[in-house]
This record gives sequence, structure tokens and C-alpha cells, in this order.
Amino acid sequence: MPGVQTPNQRLSAYGRGEAVDRLPCVPIVGNTAARVIGVEVGQIRTDAKLLAEAQIAAYRRFGYDNIRVFTDLYTLAEASGARIQVPRDETAYLVAPAIASAREIDSLCPVEPHGNALLSAQLEAMARVVDAVGAEVPVTGALTGPFTNASFLIGAETLVRLALKDPEAVHRLCEISLQSSLAYAEAILAKGATPSLTDPMSSTTVISPKLFREFSYPYLKRLVDFIRDRGRNVTLHICGRTRSVWDLMADTGAVCLSLDNEVDLAEAKAKVGHRVRLMGNIHPSDVMLLGTPEDVRRAVRSTVAQAHDNPQGYIVASGCSLPTETPFANIDAMLQAVREIGFPVNLPQEPSLG
Repeated sequence: MPGVQTPNQRLSAYGRGEAVDRLPCVPIVGNTAARVIGVEVGQIRTDAKLLAEAQIAAYRRFGYDNIRVFTDLYTLAEASGARIQVPRDETAYLVAPAIASAREIDSLCPVEPHGNALLSAQLEAMARVVDAVGAEVPVTGALTGPFTNASFLIGAETLVRLALKDPEAVHRLCEISLQSSLAYAEAILAKGATPSLTDPMSSTTVISPKLFREFSYPYLKRLVDFIRDRGRNVTLHICGRTRSVWDLMADTGAVCLSLDNEVDLAEAKAKVGHRVRLMGNIHPSDVMLLGTPEDVRRAVRSTVAQAHDNPQGYIVASGCSLPTETPFANIDAMLQAVREIGFPVNLPQEPSLG
């Protein structure tokens, strides 16, 4: 049994099948990081120094295995002209898309990250985090998937309607969105971080598997190929139900699938676990936000029991980004549980309900 490892040491050894002190663990901390340094959520979005300080402090406070520099899903869309509301102390949200109809698609241009103040601030934050702690922990930069970003450019309902009535227009829009994603991915890589893909509108809770195959998968595949060609592995997160597209998600070339709490981990292991690492899927709200520390520990034990023997490996994680007000004690409990379980895993016997 090795001594306590840094996240980089742990993940590297785990990937090679060598001894590790515990399973990797990622309670996907987003704007909760603002709470760690006692600032409002709205303050960190465009302040590179403060955003980096928050993410570094959260990592040092909890000791998890990946830093994901993230504030919201709308950074690329805002750079393209979407109107975003940034509350003082809540996560930003979409007010109005960049365009109103397919007739306006050709007025859009791919984003130039370094020419946009918001994206430049987020990129600077990534660089600061890499410089401070990148030698010990992986640093990723959140990147919204092409199809989801396209939905923010024209509106989700309009996009789905066009997918059925004017597929060529949707492909034009997704291509513009992809070019923005590629440019931002390249900029993230240049800062020493790795793009981490989030594509909630590609969920089969929202669109059919057929629409996923036609309008999401090809652009995700090209984006993942771009990142992998530059020597970095990719984690892909799609919210909600994804069972019917797990094979396609693996076909993108992503090495890890981050799965929502709606997913059955044991089933995912059986279906695609020989192809990809799995990550997830503790409920971010019901368990992490509203549960007790013991609820968290119980959920960790449950997910580990289901997926610890996944052929390509398993990362204990929340099913999506944690709500801002997630109690620190519950994040501590997640890390405490994986330390108690260790590796090879030693799962305590759950008490009988009979």
C-alpha cells in the first residue's frame, strides 16, 4: 500500500494499474469555490485572480483529484452575442440567444477567445491555477459542447424545431459552434490545462438518440479528436439520461464518461466499461446539497460497490456540478468515505434493514 499520493501520482498510477492509496474522487466543485474564500459568485466570473484563488483554495480545502475551472455554461455563447444575466451571488443564466432565426445564422462568426474579455479572464485563471498547483493536480477548463452551445446561440426550442424541419441550417450553426469550441480548446491547452467537455443539451432527456447521432456526435467527435491529437485525454459529461447513446459517447474517443445520477452505474459498466472509464454519479442535490454526511458516505459506498471493478477504472464523483450552497461537511464526507474504503476497496457491511 503506497503512502498518501498527490492527485497526479494517484491518477497516473491508477491508469497504469499500479498501487494507489484510494480511488480518485472528484466532487465537481464549481461556484461552491466562491464560498471557500468568502466571496459572491458574481465576483469570480470575470476576475481571473479571484477565480483562480477560489479554485486553488477549494482544492486545498478538500483535497480532491481534479480542479475544473468553471463558472457557468454560457461563456462561449456570451462571446457570440447571447445575452446572459449575471446575478450578484448566483450562477449566470441565459436571457436571450444570440440570434432569433435560421436567417441570421450566417451573421455569426466563430469566437476568438483572446479577443474576448470574459474568455481571456477564464483562460488567465486556468494559467494561474496551473502555475500554482498543476504539478500536483490535473487542471481542466470547462468547455461547453458544440450542440449545447448552438442551443444557446439560437434557443433550445428553435434548435430542436430546426433539426426536424431544416437540418442543413442546424449543421451550419453547429459548425460555427464547433469552430468556437476548437479555438477555445486550443487556448485552454496553451495555458497548460485540459478541456473538460460538458454537453447537457445532448442528453436523451432532451433530444432523441437519432438527433444525437446526427447533430451532436459528429461535432463532439471532431472536438475530442482535436484535443487527443494534442496529447490530452478527454472527459465527456452529458446530463440526464444517456443510456441509449453510451456507445456513441465512447465512440467520440473520450476516455472517461461522467454520468448523471439518473444513470445506472452497474449497467453502464456492463455496456461500455470495457471501453471507457466511468465517473459519477452521486446525486448533487438530493445527497450532496440536502443530505447528511452519513447520506454522502452511504452514497459513496453504493457507487463504489457498483463500479469499482469497472475494467477501465472508476472515479467517485458527483453526477453533475455541485450546487453553490453544498455544505462543506458533505464534500469532506465524500473524501473521507473514499479514504476509508481505500484501494483495493474494503466496503463495510451495510446494516440489515430486516
